[in-house]
Amino acid sequence: MTKKVRVRYAPSPTGHLHIGGARTALFNYLYAKHYDGDFVFRIEDTDVARNIEGGEESQLHNLEWLGIIPVESPIIGGPYGPYRQMERLDTYKEHAQQLLEKGLAYKCFCTSEELEAEREAQRANGVAAPMYKGTCRHLTAEEVAEKEAAGLPYTIRFKVPAEETYVVDDLIRGEVTFESKDIGDWVIVKANGIPTYNYAVVLDDHLMEMTHIFRGEEHLSNTPKQMMIYRAFGWEVPRFGHMTLIVNENHKKLSKRDESIIQFISQYKDLGYLPEAMVNFLALLGWSPEGEEEIFSMDELIAQFTEKRLTKSPSMYDTQKLKWMNNQYMKKLSHEQVVELCLPFLQKEGLVPENPTEEEAAWASRLIGLYHEQMSYGAEIVELSAQFFTDALTYSEEEQEVLAGEQVSEVMASFKAQLEALEAYVAPEIKKAIKAVQKETGHKGKNLFMPIRVATTGEMHGPELTDALELLGKETVIARIEPFIK
Repeated sequence: MTKKVRVRYAPSPTGHLHIGGARTALFNYLYAKHYDGDFVFRIEDTDVARNIEGGEESQLHNLEWLGIIPVESPIIGGPYGPYRQMERLDTYKEHAQQLLEKGLAYKCFCTSEELEAEREAQRANGVAAPMYKGTCRHLTAEEVAEKEAAGLPYTIRFKVPAEETYVVDDLIRGEVTFESKDIGDWVIVKANGIPTYNYAVVLDDHLMEMTHIFRGEEHLSNTPKQMMIYRAFGWEVPRFGHMTLIVNENHKKLSKRDESIIQFISQYKDLGYLPEAMVNFLALLGWSPEGEEEIFSMDELIAQFTEKRLTKSPSMYDTQKLKWMNNQYMKKLSHEQVVELCLPFLQKEGLVPENPTEEEAAWASRLIGLYHEQMSYGAEIVELSAQFFTDALTYSEEEQEVLAGEQVSEVMASFKAQLEALEAYVAPEIKKAIKAVQKETGHKGKNLFMPIRVATTGEMHGPELTDALELLGKETVIARIEPFIK
């Protein structure tokens, strides 16, 4: 590559960092890093009515949490600023004036009511995609001056060339062709002086020297309009790559209204997911590594990431795979790191005091340790450990069948007697007590262990049984087994 690679992530501050936006940012970041280029963060804030307070900060903060750090941004600054569109209005105005002077754009005085009437008339005639018919395209200079003198508001429209073909040499999809006859003259500057997306984004990308534009495939239809602006100014068109759609588990396009999937990065952070796992998972949504390996560090992703491995097929957002992947990363954490991650969730629910005593802290630490290997994300500790914080267990139909076994009463009576005789109520001694029950009753294997586990924990599967029984405490365990002694 002759020019230094420069790519960008340019969200609107209309919401928090969505998984689709995070994937876009990540792919641009990996591409830049792979080719020793620059990753730039820019804000497209011209939709003023929809901007939310803290939107920009939320985007940057969550990218930083993921480890996606730009070299230029509105906060960091840089040689191509400003990095917010509303601070670049003079630039858009100046270039729009150039297009007007070249006869490549014109002022349109059509009202919104007139435009809607035109669209309705076209729809009535069977036109599926109505377009502007150029009513104001042929106004004389005198007519334009007269309307301006009358104080009529106007937009500025780009004059779409006739019989032009626009070929997008897409890095992912190959050649995609558009014809100008399918695109009506479109607005580049609104009546309030604010530029439209397809106009402003070209000026920003060119003036900030972007070489490659990776974005979602929903932007593919915008590309011919943007190419018109590049051609109008005689500028080099960057390379485009339109990434695959992300679909849900029903293979439907992911919608922000889809409540079956957690959609925002901040939500995953708040649930105790690990940023390394999120990055790993997002990287596999539309990109495939060369081998069968699925677990990658950021450095490994950077080393492998190229446009050649980007896929055309829709990517399914598999929440179970995300949980599995996060579990793989959880397992690599030290015990201290897992406790640090999980303890706040127990405290938030009031299950562990905010300022625990040394004994309470040690108990909570051991409790969390029981589920270290099993846990998919930090907040899951609350659900997993529910048995330790309830006075009344509930049993499923399958668990009730276990507890209805004819040997259960005998096993429980023997186990209670063994526990009551223990001098030290600790896991190794509890293990000996269970062995003594086996010797005394003759019951072993599932007939011995399963009733004890289900009666005391309310679960058929879980952490090491004797460790769980120690943490539950002798009084609780005896109270839970007594109802099953006839």
